[in-house]
Amino acid sequence: MANGIPLTDADRWDWLTLLREESLRQLASGAEGVVLTCSALKRKYRDVIRVAPYYSHDVLLHFIYLHAPEAVLLERVGRRQGHYMGANMVRSQFQILEPPTAEETDVISIDVSGPASGVLVDVLDKVTKKITEAAAA
Repeated sequence: MANGIPLTDADRWDWLTLLREESLRQLASGAEGVVLTCSALKRKYRDVIRVAPYYSHDVLLHFIYLHAPEAVLLERVGRRQGHYMGANMVRSQFQILEPPTAEETDVISIDVSGPASGVLVDVLDKVTKKITEAAAA
């Protein structure tokens, strides 16, 4: 990616599996929770992580889908100094993006177009609601 070359599906499989397995190891070691961040742009990438509760039935898993128009993200990336992620990489990610569908009920969708402080409030509200719903179930 530092050379402006997008990752392929083949580049991602072992990495996604490793992220899932390490998250499960952390939970098994006593962590109260794990926040895993990655760009799971395609449904099949999310599915690699999504199987975690099959291995550990007490795992509650949700994705937070951060989205904004391409123009907003291009403008933000353009303000970065010395970062490997250039505008061409943003475009390549939008080209392969498969936004979550309605049947992906484990996805919390967050519009990140606004200021970071508002996004944080929105994320915390929606995540807290999901945790509360899960505890009540």
